Amino acid sequence: MTKDQFLTRLLSRRRALLAGAAAVGAAGTAGLFAASAGDTPKRPVLPAAGPQARRPLKPSAYRLQPLTGYGPPRTAPRRTLVRHEPLLRVSGRGRTMVLTFDDGPDPRYTPDILDTLAEYDVRAMFFVCGEMAVDNKDLLARMSEEGHAVGNHTWSHPLLTRLSRGRIRSEMERTCDVIEEAYGERPEWFRAPYGAWNRAAFQLGAELGMEPLAWTVDTLDWTAPAARTIVGRVENGAAPGVVVLSHDAGGDRSQSVRALRDYLPQLLDSGYHITVPRRHYA
Repeated sequence: MTKDQFLTRLLSRRRALLAGAAAVGAAGTAGLFAASAGDTPKRPVLPAAGPQARRPLKPSAYRLQPLTGYGPPRTAPRRTLVRHEPLLRVSGRGRTMVLTFDDGPDPRYTPDILDTLAEYDVRAMFFVCGEMAVDNKDLLARMSEEGHAVGNHTWSHPLLTRLSRGRIRSEMERTCDVIEEAYGERPEWFRAPYGAWNRAAFQLGAELGMEPLAWTVDTLDWTAPAARTIVGRVENGAAPGVVVLSHDAGGDRSQSVRALRDYLPQLLDSGYHITVPRRHYA
């Protein structure tokens, strides 16, 4: 076969293929758009691919509300009992005692007290005054980090029995706000300056969610005795449930710092468990 004959046959086969494709396309078009006897075009009938689609669901009420299944259970609001006298002792198993420090925080003495407590892994209570706390928020933050309890000791340490109800509320409430800002939580305990309580103090403290806590053993460290005198008062008064009163501000408290270094390890060696009290809500 010559070259010209080969090309002629190849072109003939290509024309035949193109003609066949055109015929198939024409037949498909005719099938899709074929008219009936009345020359009305018919829509092609497509095979069913499954059940008919349903209409979109309308949004319902439950879809518009956040899920609450993983939230904390709803509980009744906690109530604080209005007392007629402050708590003097704490309950607890074994030989439990509570150490409390009033009037601070004071950057001259409070850090040393916190260092001693941290050395022995002991938690204590600090009844702070708002006017001291507002300038030493870092110390309240440290108390929170190290697990100590912070109570309300009013803003300016006044004698509550000489104040109006409105002034007492202001003294307490302002201090609560500062404690919450610096410590991270509102206080659950309060202590009246000088131990001078009245009905308004108990009522307003309860309204602010606080329990009144006094003390069992007074170290009288505010009179600036020698450190050994403070140590002797703590050791002689030690007993299960005892609340010890000391100070970390309001004057020269260096003797209180030294006394703590002496009596704390002795209390622990004697089997006492130094802790902070727990609230019992009504």
